[in-house]
Amino acid sequence: MMSPDPLDQVSVVLDHPKDLVNIAGIVRVMMNFGLRDLRLIEPDEFDPWRIGGIAHRSGPIVEAATLHPTLDSALADTAFIVGTTARPRTAGRNYTRPRQVAPIVIERTATGRVALLFGREDRGLTNTMLDRCHAVAIIPTDPDWPSLNLAQACLVLAYEIFLAREGAERPLPRGRRATRPPSQDELEQTFGALRGGLGRIDFYKARKPSAVMRTLRTLITRAEPDLRESRLLAAIGYEIGHYLDRRSLAGDPETPEGEA
Repeated sequence: MMSPDPLDQVSVVLDHPKDLVNIAGIVRVMMNFGLRDLRLIEPDEFDPWRIGGIAHRSGPIVEAATLHPTLDSALADTAFIVGTTARPRTAGRNYTRPRQVAPIVIERTATGRVALLFGREDRGLTNTMLDRCHAVAIIPTDPDWPSLNLAQACLVLAYEIFLAREGAERPLPRGRRATRPPSQDELEQTFGALRGGLGRIDFYKARKPSAVMRTLRTLITRAEPDLRESRLLAAIGYEIGHYLDRRSLAGDPETPEGEA
């Protein structure tokens, strides 16, 4: 039996949103980060068809969205409320950052519904609304441009909550031609090929081969090449020697003496 998804217990609540485009932006953020419950408190306009034209394939979220006449009705079944504001107010609050509150949100979903509360675009949340919040998230920004638009603020908070969910941190994609890591023996073949090739072109000169190879070993192992990449490096070393051999056999006068 699959464990319940904590994101199913998170509601996005918009207080009197003015612009339908901003609602659509919020819906798109919810789609990106696994949130499904949207609650709107007396929006100036709400047109599912137009929202769908802006946030494509958003039908399930838009169709399930609920309209509420008051803040109380939108928050009635929630047990933990996170508000957002661009700046600290005079009144004392439980201020936090999105990254700090995100794991708390996930933890609280085990015992009740959590609301992410966003205020009207032109005024944010009033003090009365912030009084209802158990935590108030402030997103750090440039002091000269402190305010984010509605969808941006929601994105930051939703992103942190998504990452805080267990198992949400997926490995970064690998190239389609990526292979397994090389064995130590395969790596030693690479280092040997590079050492030999560099020696053939008199690369070391006044340098100690051991010191050069130590630096190359550090560089290559830090890069964590896969087997294909390791073999490509080895091929460079081998090809240096093959190239010089071909020139020597052709009687190329430019072949360095002693390099044949």
